[in-house]
Amino acid sequence: MPMSLFMERFPEVGARETRSAKIAQRRDLPDGEYGFLEFYCDEPGCDCRRVTISVLRPETGRGKVWATISYGWESPDFYRRWSLAGSDPIEMKGPSLDPLNPQTQYSSALLDLFRFVLESAEYVERLKRHYQMFRDSVEKGNGRQGSLGKRIENERKRLRDVRRRRRRPH
Repeated sequence: MPMSLFMERFPEVGARETRSAKIAQRRDLPDGEYGFLEFYCDEPGCDCRRVTISVLRPETGRGKVWATISYGWESPDFYRRWSLAGSDPIEMKGPSLDPLNPQTQYSSALLDLFRFVLESAEYVERLKRHYQMFRDSVEKGNGRQGSLGKRIENERKRLRDVRRRRRRPH
């Protein structure tokens, strides 16, 4: 499932509402700030009700992902009905380290930190609201177009421009 950064689609909301945590004097994590950047599925028609979190630090920027966490807030029954055969609905519910994306030696500690952050009901509701905003924008056609879709749209624009030029008297 293709994922896109929430902050790229909603820069003002993303800048204001992206969660971060400052850590000091923990044995399992270096001191500093950790940001939890949200990625949502941008595939039309998808209703996975999940978010992928990339944990980043200002010092290393997007160049280094410290952990990648998947989080689904629905029940295992929801994911059992939604998922393809072979997917474990127990693993889809709740937070877990994403096995297909970057991890570091600190990923397990960052997963524990994320679990602590999820104790805030307000934050969980924010993730759900962001998911719905993102999904609404995808379904309204503001989602990512594949390269073929972009080429077709660009060709249509080019042809419209050519037709307009031909109709104008010189």
